Amino acid sequence: MSIQADLKKEGIEIIKQLDTEKVNSIASTVSEKLVKAFPEQNIKQQDLLIKLSKLNMYIARMPEGTASAKYYYKNSSIYFNENIDLNKIDIYAVHECIHYLQELKDLNGNMIQLGLCDFSNSKLPGMALNEAAVQLMSAITMQNEEDTVMYYDISFSTNSPSNYALECNLLKQMAYITGDYALFNSTLYSNNSFKNKFISLTDNKSYSIIEKYMDKLLMLEDDLSSVLIKKESSDEQIDKLNKQAKTIRENIKYTYFKIQNKILTSYFDSNFKTIYTLEQIDNYRRKLCNFQNLIGTEKNYNFFNNYYTKKMYELERKHHEIENKVYENEEQNALVPIKESLFIKLIKKIKHLLGKKEYEEKYE
Repeated sequence: MSIQADLKKEGIEIIKQLDTEKVNSIASTVSEKLVKAFPEQNIKQQDLLIKLSKLNMYIARMPEGTASAKYYYKNSSIYFNENIDLNKIDIYAVHECIHYLQELKDLNGNMIQLGLCDFSNSKLPGMALNEAAVQLMSAITMQNEEDTVMYYDISFSTNSPSNYALECNLLKQMAYITGDYALFNSTLYSNNSFKNKFISLTDNKSYSIIEKYMDKLLMLEDDLSSVLIKKESSDEQIDKLNKQAKTIRENIKYTYFKIQNKILTSYFDSNFKTIYTLEQIDNYRRKLCNFQNLIGTEKNYNFFNNYYTKKMYELERKHHEIENKVYENEEQNALVPIKESLFIKLIKKIKHLLGKKEYEEKYE
């Protein structure tokens, strides 16, 4: 399919190409903002400016509801909506410029990787992770503040409420584990630093599951958008569409919590096995407690509370083991019986009061 045919399929109609002066102005603004936002990445502003200046940029008519900018990797071009004020670079323009910067191609010009997305696989695994990573970088570049929002009955905090909100929230949970540097380094330079670090702190299977369900989450949101924009005339058709939308929304919520719980358990279960000192116990407790500030919740969501209580109980036992130097040979897999402390009894009481497990089991 030709470039023109692809653009027509997307509903994009070119009006004019931007002149060199305007392209250089946009490249200068974006490069300056990116360098300022991510000093730890040691981005060379001059190199970034030169690269962005080579980008083809166009003004185009776009379908209603389309973002103000769209990058097309097959011809390395950005198309700006005709209604955009090019004197005020927005988050969408930064987002599409980052997509251009993260391209990794072979000698024949074929895409190999785009940030966290693997283009060597026809299924494009990691697409959702990459879109979320680029959006997070764009939001930080534009200095967007955190806000609490509610989508699909899920309440969570995000600095990208309008685009990839759920995906960005989940990726921030992953970055809490790996640190921001690895995430944004992989996003900009299309390497596996973030993936490898997350796997080293959890396991390969968990990363694959999270990647898979993130892509599913993105697909479900696209499906919902397709249903909502359909204009049907009869009441019967409208009722059918409403039922489809309701089912998709429930699947989105289920998938979100599936991913969140996997991120939580894959890291904190793995990390628990590495605790050998009282200082590590304190660090573990603090990190698990602070993780609560990142999660999404809804009225029936008890998974985190139940998991937290369980880990606090296990930490208390671990604390006693370390204090009393009660370590048995690993092959024996046995521990000296320890008298229950007041803390352990309290934890048991809390677990009893929490009661219902239905929601926890649903999202395991």
